[in-house]
Amino acid sequence: MRMWTRVILFGLIAVTLPVLQGCTRHSKSERYYMVATNTDLPYWKTAAAGFQKAGARYGVTTDVRGPTKFDPQAEVDEFRKVVALKPTGILVSVASSKLMTPEIDAAIAAGIPVITMDSDAPESKRLYFIGTENLEAGQLGGHRVAAQLNGKGNVVFITNPGQPNLDERLKGYKDVFSSYPGIKVVDVFDMHGDSGTAMDKAPEYLARTGANKVDAIVCLESSSGKDVGEVLKRTNTKDRLLVTMDVAVGTLLLVKDGIIDSTISQKPYTMGLLGLKALDEVHHYPVKPLSQDYGLDPFSPFPFNIDTGVSLVDKTNVDPLLDRVRAVELQ
Repeated sequence: MRMWTRVILFGLIAVTLPVLQGCTRHSKSERYYMVATNTDLPYWKTAAAGFQKAGARYGVTTDVRGPTKFDPQAEVDEFRKVVALKPTGILVSVASSKLMTPEIDAAIAAGIPVITMDSDAPESKRLYFIGTENLEAGQLGGHRVAAQLNGKGNVVFITNPGQPNLDERLKGYKDVFSSYPGIKVVDVFDMHGDSGTAMDKAPEYLARTGANKVDAIVCLESSSGKDVGEVLKRTNTKDRLLVTMDVAVGTLLLVKDGIIDSTISQKPYTMGLLGLKALDEVHHYPVKPLSQDYGLDPFSPFPFNIDTGVSLVDKTNVDPLLDRVRAVELQ
């Protein structure tokens, strides 16, 4: 074989081998699961799309599990079923930290990597958290409400008490309001994961008058904002402030119409995408022991959390986002 031919051949091998190795790194036998609750919501469909996009890119198997309604115990039951399948890794949004923490710890003890997303269980042995800095999200909304009320008014919150991310948002709002003595939190309503309950409660708030008048309603989770907004629209109520969470098309249309003053946008697609990538990294470059407390370790292989960011959406910037979200939801 001539020398130049050998040089070309070895060069091709040098280029081709890394490509082939990259192709064989992943396998369909690698099974990654996302576990959440209320999975029928557009928010979770968006998160699932990011998770599945990364899975398709890597050529691994992905599955999204969890109850279609808000049901923390049902989520725990689904998580246990997933652990029994001995998956490659689990990405989980925690509806109840109290219920989910022992389940996460058991999975980690069994050598199954678990990363939390959207809603955390920081007291568990999960590797780390990917999602919104929810205290910051609450503070962003709190400053908006305070500005729109000129520092004075009665505020009610609609939430699912006990859900870690929502509790952090509520604390963020209250932290801001502590600087405004004229703003009073007059109710924190437990919607029990049912936006229809929030819709039924809204007329009662709108009927209050005088010193008991509700000047602002804040929806701390995704689904209730649109339903409460529809009540304001149907009753032609224009003197109450409504601030919501997330960017489903129905919510954004009400922002565009001025029914919802503003909504806090998160990045669920990014959470799902980064979540699978993170689990893949742990699988292919394992860290042992998984159960070690890396929180205080300055040489930890993991961050404490990855903040995917928030932004405020109102009539001034809703149009391009509405077009983008509508296109995604129609896919």
